[in-house]
Amino acid sequence: MTETFFAGLPQLDPGTVWLVGAGPGDPGLLTLHAANALRQADVIVHDALVNGECLKLAKPGATLEFAGKRGGKPSPKQRDISLRLVELARSGLRVLRLKGGDPFVFGRGGEEALTLVEHGIPFRIVPGITAGIGGLAYAGIPVTHREVNHAVTFLTGHDSSGVVPDRINWEGIAKGSPVIVMYMAMKHIGQIAANLIAAGRAPDEPVAFVCNAATADQEVLETTLSRAEADVAASGLEPPAIVVVGEVVRLRPSLDWRGALDGRKLVTDPLADRSRNPA
Repeated sequence: MTETFFAGLPQLDPGTVWLVGAGPGDPGLLTLHAANALRQADVIVHDALVNGECLKLAKPGATLEFAGKRGGKPSPKQRDISLRLVELARSGLRVLRLKGGDPFVFGRGGEEALTLVEHGIPFRIVPGITAGIGGLAYAGIPVTHREVNHAVTFLTGHDSSGVVPDRINWEGIAKGSPVIVMYMAMKHIGQIAANLIAAGRAPDEPVAFVCNAATADQEVLETTLSRAEADVAASGLEPPAIVVVGEVVRLRPSLDWRGALDGRKLVTDPLADRSRNPA
């Protein structure tokens, strides 16, 4: 039955590259297209944030190449990774570029795809569940809720040089986006929180850090904008982390479904004492 089903899915041809999102961590969040790619690929070039359990779905004999980029640690250059994909495809291999989350959401998948176009390499894009949505859902935090927000902003906490991007309109985001989801922001959370408070966000606005989202090692820290930097330092938590700012964090006592599996009692009206009106 399984073989018959996969037989109806696209074939990963020799000399082709598939750029595939592996989701935020839980192998169960792989798409069927991702699983199909894993069972066909001759070589899998994977990121550091790809769960090793996902790689166990690779076909016997497949080559695994690590191409992880982690902040503050020696990492391969992006251009070298992109050109390696070209080299592998030109050698006639079926190439899977497996990336954590979604390849087009702060995953540099666009850069890699453009390099493939430049060199005439055929490719396919397979979206994945991005950590800014799936990782927060595993923490019991929805990115939208009808009583809280009608807009959400996704942003990165650092640019290619490792500093907070200077092109972000903090005032515009602070005033226009009730919920802000940030990737790679833990290291610079002090500056980011100060920027948002200076732009008008309340110092006591709830913030959550979700580390190792959608894995067995997931940890969640709930705090506020004004206390975020100090509380993260005191907690000892380390990246990778997704950071969310906004009233949706208050829904976690009701929606922490993983906590409920471990015996946590969920509350029924988490927004009853909200101090400000819904957006």
